[in-house]
Amino acid sequence: MSVYSIRDLEQLSGIKAHTLRIWEQRYNIVSPKRTDSNIRYYDDVDLKLILNISLLKDHGFKISQIAEMKEGEMKNEIIKITDKSLSSSEQVQALTLAMIELDEERFDKIIATNALQLGFERTMMQVIYPFLVRVGVLWQTGAIHPAQEHFMSNLIRQKLIVAIDGQVVKHNPNAKKFLLFLPEGELHELSLLFANYLVKSRNHKVVYLGQSLPLQDLFEVYKVYQPEYIMTIATSSPSQNTVQEYIDQLAQKFSESKILLSGYQIIGQDLQVPANAMLIYKIEDLVDYLDNLK
Repeated sequence: MSVYSIRDLEQLSGIKAHTLRIWEQRYNIVSPKRTDSNIRYYDDVDLKLILNISLLKDHGFKISQIAEMKEGEMKNEIIKITDKSLSSSEQVQALTLAMIELDEERFDKIIATNALQLGFERTMMQVIYPFLVRVGVLWQTGAIHPAQEHFMSNLIRQKLIVAIDGQVVKHNPNAKKFLLFLPEGELHELSLLFANYLVKSRNHKVVYLGQSLPLQDLFEVYKVYQPEYIMTIATSSPSQNTVQEYIDQLAQKFSESKILLSGYQIIGQDLQVPANAMLIYKIEDLVDYLDNLK
C-alpha cells in the first residue's frame, strides 16, 4: 500500500491542503493515519476518496452532500458523470480510478464510450495521452505500484493492437514506406504502436519491428525494405551519454531516408540533429507531418 502526504493529495487531486484540513475537521471526510513518530500520512483508500470528491465537486455537489454519501452511492454518481461527460479531465480522472482499483471492466467501458463518440485517434490524443501524463506524475510521487502501471499499460497496448489490426488500408499509389522500431534496450512501446496506427490510417505502408532492436538487425531489414521514413522513440535507451552517437549512426547508415526521432532521451536534450533527421516533439507534430505528407 502506498503512503501519501497531504501535499501529495493536493498535487494529485487539485484540492488545496488547507481545504483538505478544514474538511477533516468539519466533516471528518478523511482521517489521516500517523507513523510511530506522529507524522500524518494517507493511504490508497484516502487517495481514491479524494479523487472522487474532486470530481463530484467539479460537477456541482456540495461538500456537505458528499460527506453524507455512502461508498456505493458515491461510486454510482461518479459512474454517471463519466458516462455522460466526455471532458478530457473527467475521463482522465475516471481512468485513474480504474487503474488504482485494477478495474478492467470500467477501463473498457470508458475507452469504448470515448471511441464511439470521438473515434479511436481522438480518444488516444484527448484521453489516453493526458492520462499517461497523469500516470507519470503518479509514478514520480510513488502514488501507484508498478503492478498498477503495468496493468493499465497492457490494457492500452491491447486496444492499440486491436485498432491497428482492424484498419482497412486502401490502395494508395502515392503511399510512402515507413520503418518503425525501438532502440536496443528500449521497451516503452505505446507511443510507437500509436505511430504505427497513425501511419497506417493515412494509407501508408509500415513495417513495424517493435521493441529493443539491435542496429545490425535494423540495417538488414533496411536493405530489403528500403523505406523513405524511419521512426524511433527513445524513452530510456540509449543513455544520455550515447544518444548523440546513436542518432549520428542512424543518420549515416540510413542517409537515403528521413529519420523521425522522439522520446525523453532525445527531446529537449540539446542534441545536434543531422540534416536527414527531424524531431517529433509531441504526437500532434507527427499527425501534422503525416497529414501534410505529399
